[in-house]
Amino acid sequence: MKMQMHNISNVRLPEWIWETAQNEADLKRLVIKYMWRYPGYRVLKVKGRFAVCEIER
Repeated sequence: MKMQMHNISNVRLPEWIWETAQNEADLKRLVIKYMWRYPGYRVLKVKGRFAVCEIER
């Protein structure tokens, strides 16, 4: 039986996301677009200027 471990990581989001976002829906779209740079990371929530992510390892 293969057991998967999940870890939590905070990814600092760049300032351009907040400078560019027009509203909350746009902010969500930009965060998701940015997070494509991190394969295997799943955004759980945005807290402050960080994306709290689950990483499948």
